[in-house]
Amino acid sequence: MTTRRPPSLPGLLPASRLSQLPLSPLSLAGATSQGEAAHLAASRRDVLRIGLAGLLGLALASRMQRADAGYNIWTGEYTMTRKDIESAVDKRFPTTLNYGQLLTVELTHPRIGFNPQANRVNTQVDAQLQNILLQGQPLQGSLAISSALKYDPVRRAVLLDRPSVERVDVNGMPPAYGQQLTAIGGTVAQQILDQYPIYTFKPEQLRYGGRDVEPGAITVLPDGIKVEVKTK
Repeated sequence: MTTRRPPSLPGLLPASRLSQLPLSPLSLAGATSQGEAAHLAASRRDVLRIGLAGLLGLALASRMQRADAGYNIWTGEYTMTRKDIESAVDKRFPTTLNYGQLLTVELTHPRIGFNPQANRVNTQVDAQLQNILLQGQPLQGSLAISSALKYDPVRRAVLLDRPSVERVDVNGMPPAYGQQLTAIGGTVAQQILDQYPIYTFKPEQLRYGGRDVEPGAITVLPDGIKVEVKTK
């Protein structure tokens, strides 16, 4: 008896494509052996598994994008970029502070930096000082401030915490006034940046899978910060 083989496919499709072709009962009946039929059926199951895995991956990716662009669903961490933090701090400036009727300090153009070793965020701003006791134009300079970070559950926000002055530079100011300038800088830092929010979570960002979550450890990165999210 001559064994009847299935007709060859046009173009000699590769095996990888053959495994993706839909199988009908007729094609299984035409298989040369039970082993070949089993092999074709297994190939079909593999294709279905791959397809389902792909759909699951797309669904998870879609959910992650809807939740928040900075959230990593695999590590359970939010990441705030330099741009995110700069955008928040920019809203605090320009600002003008008056000390009595003698001194006025105007602060503008904040620049953000990161210190991963100390786990702190740096803020440098341009400063203009006007003292009515000093004749001439206002003095120009800069102020460098370093801040820790903390999470406030009531405000649902990451805050700048305990800012301190790293450096005060004022053009034309004699070195003898350095201590006074540092004291002024410390006061300025506390007034403008202490407990200032750089990121506020939406309520839906703190609930996943029907369970409440809350931010935990905050880590400063070379170009941003990350916030660990944990189950309550």
